[in-house]
Amino acid sequence: MRTVILIGTIVIILVLGKIYVFPKSESEKSGSVSGGGKSGGKSAGAGAIPVDVYVVGMETVDNQIFASGTVLPNEEVTLMSEISGRLVKLNIQEGAAITKGQLIAKINDRDLKAQLQKVEYNQELARKIEMRQQKLLKVEAINLEEYDVTSNNIRVLDAEREVIESQLEKTEIRAPFSGRIGLKNISEGAYLAPGTPIVTIIQSNPIKIDFTVPEKYTSNIRVGSPVTFNLDGDLFNYSAKVIALDPKVDESLRTLRIRALASNPVGKFVPGVFVKVKANLAANNKAVMIPTEAIVPVLKGKKVFVVRNGKAEELMVTTGLRTDKKIQILDGLQQGDSLITSGIMALKPSSAVKVK
Repeated sequence: MRTVILIGTIVIILVLGKIYVFPKSESEKSGSVSGGGKSGGKSAGAGAIPVDVYVVGMETVDNQIFASGTVLPNEEVTLMSEISGRLVKLNIQEGAAITKGQLIAKINDRDLKAQLQKVEYNQELARKIEMRQQKLLKVEAINLEEYDVTSNNIRVLDAEREVIESQLEKTEIRAPFSGRIGLKNISEGAYLAPGTPIVTIIQSNPIKIDFTVPEKYTSNIRVGSPVTFNLDGDLFNYSAKVIALDPKVDESLRTLRIRALASNPVGKFVPGVFVKVKANLAANNKAVMIPTEAIVPVLKGKKVFVVRNGKAEELMVTTGLRTDKKIQILDGLQQGDSLITSGIMALKPSSAVKVK
């Protein structure tokens, strides 16, 4: 009996000693609690997503349009032969300056001059015959029909002479305007057919600059509007003025083609080069500008997320002007909206969010 009591006492002492000497750690306790049921795991993963917000407001911005442009010559023409013949003179030096009316090329005209002389001889004879027939007609020595044939012959010869003189003029090819000669396409002695290109003449002072803008800005640019431009790698801005707008918007690109004119006295701007164009529009005192990182491009346009009632709400927006760090919102946001600017990729419509 005493042995049983002794053994029981020892067991109780060992159990109590384990409880007081080796208590459960906090991590074991928390592990027991978290693993005690499915509800505990769900509550830990359903926390709100922390986000930064930007309160939408009105700003004053200088409206500017940036576009890529191309320099064009003020005038450009490729001179071609209008008649057939051998090129007997090419009075040009490639790259040299020329003046309006200067002789560029001469085509052999000996045959035409001979034809002209023949017509002149026939004209002289026809006039003498007409004078004699006038006298004979007065005395009724000839009938009126004979006199009409002679008069008509004179008119035909006059027309033939005009044709030959016109052909002779075409043997001399002259510069239609002042400019600079390009690279020649032919040499002296070559036989020319109608349409054979001889040389190109370019007038590059002033120059034209062609560029395009999105159709939504077509009402902001007018003939006479000032623009600035600069060459790639050149920080200096040069001035130009809009001289014409294409009367039709490009249906495929939804853009409008615009042409500006700029001075080029020293020939710095070579036709064909790329330039960056900037057009300054009237300042907008009520522009909605938001950080560019808040914009999410999607298939149907662009969207943003705003905070409403502790949840993320998706809104489609229409954008406008863009600066280095912000972009204009034309439609979709209102003043005072809390725009989400961080953690956007983790958001879905109605996601619970927490403002940092």
